[in-house]
Parts: sequence; structure tokens; C-alpha cells
Amino acid sequence: MAWLYLLLAGLLEIGWAAGLKYTEGFTRLWPSVMTVASMVLSLGCLGLALRTLPLGTAYAIWTGIGTVGTVILGIVVFNESAAAMRLACIGLIVAGIVGLKLSSPV
Repeated sequence: MAWLYLLLAGLLEIGWAAGLKYTEGFTRLWPSVMTVASMVLSLGCLGLALRTLPLGTAYAIWTGIGTVGTVILGIVVFNESAAAMRLACIGLIVAGIVGLKLSSPV
């Protein structure tokens, strides 16, 4: 169950990171409310995952999911660069996430 909480926390991190783009500096009410709600839920799920998972592993995977997801969202939704070097670096992050999961004792 901890891994599911961690995955959800990472997905919610993508949501709040992308949501920041729509808040326009927290001047728009509903995007700001949704962004803050995603932040709170993401941290809550991370906290639940940390009941079982090692801190370093959980935190690295949480930020990795958020990073990879936010970059992919930026490419697809915001027409950001999909240069080969950028994608290769994202691949390295994914490899790190997989490696941490596979080497986790839990």
C-alpha cells in the first residue's frame, strides 16, 4: 500500500506543479485552490508512504515522478522542447526511480 501512496503522491505533485502555471502568481482563485489542494494531498500521501518506506528512497522517487511527469506534461501541453538530450536525461531519472524501487527492502 505504501508504494501506491507514493505513486499517488507523485501524480499529485505533477498536478500542483502544472497548476502553478495556471494560478498566475496565485492571483486566480480556483486554479490556486486546486493547486494548494494538490500540494496538501501530495504531502499527505507522501507522509503515509513514509510510514513504511525508507525516507531517502521515498523522497527520491516522489520527486522523480514529479519531475518526469512535469517534463512530459510540459512537452505535451505547453509545447516545451523534446530535444534528444532532454529526453535522455529524463530517461536517466526514470532509471534511477526503477533502480531505487528494485533495491528497496520493502
